[in-house]
Parts: sequence; C-alpha cells; structure tokens
Amino acid sequence: MFVKYLKDCREFIAGDDSILYEILHPEKAGVPIHYSLAHARVKAGQKTRPHKLKSCEVYYLTAGQGLMHIDQESFEVGPDCTIYIPPNAVQYIENTGNSDLKFLCIVDPAWRQEDEEVSDC
Repeated sequence: MFVKYLKDCREFIAGDDSILYEILHPEKAGVPIHYSLAHARVKAGQKTRPHKLKSCEVYYLTAGQGLMHIDQESFEVGPDCTIYIPPNAVQYIENTGNSDLKFLCIVDPAWRQEDEEVSDC
C-alpha cells in the first residue's frame, strides 16, 4: 500500500512559476504507474508562465477562481472543474480570485523536465 500526505511533500517553484508539490512520480514513488501527480498553487493576482509539455496534462481545480488559456482559447474555471490540455499546447492559468488557486496536475506519460518548454515572456 502507498499513502502520502500533501504536508509531507516538498514545496518548490516550478518552471512555470506555480508553487508545486510533487505527490507521485513513477521514478520516485516506487509504485507501478506511468503518470505523475502534483498539487499546484497560484497566489491571488498571479499567473503561470506560458509553457507546453510533450505529454498531455489534466488539471482538476480544488479551490479558487481563474482563467485558463490553452493555445488561442481562454475560459473561466473554478472548483470541481477538470481541464484537459493536449500535448504541445501552449498553456497558462491566471488566478482571478482573492485567494489561492489550487489544483491537481496529472501528466501522462509522467512529467520530465526535458519534455517541458517554458516561454520567456
């Protein structure tokens, strides 16, 4: 059995400037999975940097309000919203609320730094 609490995960700033906690990764968790799972947080008034992954990604929002941008589309998002982000799509999310925007990130196949391209703008 594998059990892990968010409080036991190390907080770090991801390449897109979100505050990230890596929960599961096949290379680190010792469980037979092919995806990675992280918890992300974007502070009020902040946004992530535009970036794209070679893998597909799914966000599941747990708290806050935001504006999701995928390629040329933008849409409002909030708690209990699931967002599919196709491979190689330019994406970023803005926190439009007054509290932290929190969401889970599932990347399949698992996230690898060399598979992510972050914009300089």
